[in-house]
Amino acid sequence: MDWDDLKYFLAVAKTGSIRGASQKLRVNHSTVSRRIKSYEQELGQQLFIRNQTGYAMTTAAEEIYEVARNMEEQINALERTTFSRDDQLSGEIRITMPHVLSSHLLMPILSQFTIAYPGIELDLDISPETLNLTNREADVAIRITNDPPDHLIGKKVARYAKSIYASPEYITSHNFKDKASLNWIGWDDTSTGLWWVMETDFSDVPLRHKMNNEYAQLEAAKVGMGMTMLPCFIGDAVAGLQRVQTETILPSYEIWILTHPDLRNSARVSVFIKFMAEALEQKRDLLEGRSPVTTLVTG
Repeated sequence: MDWDDLKYFLAVAKTGSIRGASQKLRVNHSTVSRRIKSYEQELGQQLFIRNQTGYAMTTAAEEIYEVARNMEEQINALERTTFSRDDQLSGEIRITMPHVLSSHLLMPILSQFTIAYPGIELDLDISPETLNLTNREADVAIRITNDPPDHLIGKKVARYAKSIYASPEYITSHNFKDKASLNWIGWDDTSTGLWWVMETDFSDVPLRHKMNNEYAQLEAAKVGMGMTMLPCFIGDAVAGLQRVQTETILPSYEIWILTHPDLRNSARVSVFIKFMAEALEQKRDLLEGRSPVTTLVTG
């Protein structure tokens, strides 16, 4: 079997779609479709049936799947071993992280890293997807989680805090003793009793509108649409926002830097993790909510 063919086959089998496979393999849709059709012609077997939910494996595909997975595990283990023996501070590292960390916190640090280590190329996967480090989908993951996977190693760099933010104009134009005049900007759900509302002094303030994105929440708060809950490393660092209650700091999720145990001896992985951890340590006050911008407390 040709591993290159199996790689495309596995991507479609695991994601259940051509689109998902193309994103996973970082190629365009037509490439995945062409490779699957070519592989089916070579085998003389149909491998997938397209239905309403995506691409389902045929019986022939299911027989190939286990063999392909075993090959994948062996090849990934070999690649990890080879990677870990590279003691050069040059070459590529693939890092996965969520949008909210990359844009508001990590990009300046990443820039500093590239200056300090010009021989190392960064391949950034910035998305909400949790890439599989065992399968070498990434070498390092910077994740927001309170429960990192047991099979990965790394370190917790901080537990970031969150607080309540609004525009200065919203704060000065509203009587915060009159809860009926206020509103939250909703996230995914505008129902009452949400945990992130109930743990504040504004549990009886209604939610209006819905925005399931930190950037939209931030911009909506800046233009006076209401109050929002944001990580302090965003809210305290962005012009046009203030804490509604400067003393309110609510613990939130932890930030971890993780890698696969097989990569612990890789020079460029080790130096990257050390550099990022030390840089984030210097931002601990911002992360933990001890760096509010302008103070303005409600009545």
